[in-house]
Amino acid sequence: MRREQINLQVALITPLIHVKGYAAPETKAAVDQARLLIEQAQVREEPPEDPLLLFAVLYGFWVANYVALKGDVIRELAAQFLALAERQGATVPLMIGHRLMGMSLLTTGDIADARAHFDSAIALYDPAEHRSLATRFGQDVRVAVRSFRSLALWLLGYPDAALADAGQALKEAREIGQAPSLMYALVVTTFTLIHCGNSAAATTQLDEAAALAAEKGALLWKATGMTNQGCLWASTGKAADAIQMITSGITAFRSTGSTIFTPWQLSNLAKAYAELGQFEDAWRCLDEAMMAMETTKETWCAADFQRMAGEIALSSEPNAEKAQAHFERALAIASEQQARSFELRAAMSMARLWRDQGKRKEACGLLTPVYGRFTEGFDTLDLKEAKSLLNQLA
Repeated sequence: MRREQINLQVALITPLIHVKGYAAPETKAAVDQARLLIEQAQVREEPPEDPLLLFAVLYGFWVANYVALKGDVIRELAAQFLALAERQGATVPLMIGHRLMGMSLLTTGDIADARAHFDSAIALYDPAEHRSLATRFGQDVRVAVRSFRSLALWLLGYPDAALADAGQALKEAREIGQAPSLMYALVVTTFTLIHCGNSAAATTQLDEAAALAAEKGALLWKATGMTNQGCLWASTGKAADAIQMITSGITAFRSTGSTIFTPWQLSNLAKAYAELGQFEDAWRCLDEAMMAMETTKETWCAADFQRMAGEIALSSEPNAEKAQAHFERALAIASEQQARSFELRAAMSMARLWRDQGKRKEACGLLTPVYGRFTEGFDTLDLKEAKSLLNQLA
């Protein structure tokens, strides 16, 4: 009887995740109750027959803290999950553990280490054995890992590999035919598409995700798609539309208990406000984004945040000294995180500033080695802009 109760309680978690959101009160209550029942059974030496039930509950606990972004907490929970998986030595918990550790590290700025955990998770994945796990761990594991490894690869300076991962994640999600896996791939891979400048593909995916999320009543994916759509518009000159969409999306997103991606969302909102000359609102958004990074430790986009702040300083005040200080911080953070793509953006911003100050030689000397470290992705937006800028400086 107790085992049946545990099975039913664990089975409640995934549907609540998809309908209410990972950190919604109903979802967290279901996870807490399942964990309590399992702990009670262990005390009575009546553990569940299926050892994956405990890992499913631990996943639910981790993911609630992930979307409500508590950086130190998710790293510790992922480490505990992986340590327990290593003690048991079973493939599935190890694979999930590497997924959780990879996502925790990526979000908190340890990008290269995150990529290594993603690689380990994919190496353990067997479609014949593991596709059925999608109903227990939210989405198909390899789809989820490829979706986030795509962003990691772009950050590390491998745009072509990033786009390949994004395309493969979406292809596999369609083959599996599970709506949550498809919504996940459609939305998460748009982070990569937006950063690569593939606005048409991003728009197509976000339109499909919005329709599917509406059909399934998936509030979290509807809200995430809205904010990503707004960030796409902010990067393509549709500032007024971007402000409305990001603002609405953040409100909807937070209604599910989620705050992850706040720094990136607010940075793009600031960019849109600045484009319309609303600089007070732009600086307010940047202040809020900085506070969010300091509170949650979500630092994967910290370098680009500093670059955007520098660009806004140039257009609002204009204050070249303040802008240069932001660009220097952007370069330092990107170098520390091995975020070569953000380093290239920061180097371009600094090079343009120096060019306009008549320091063409210094500008070329800064940008040339950063650009030279890239081995692929030369037809993506940033690399094409960098090449054009170098031609101007030559």
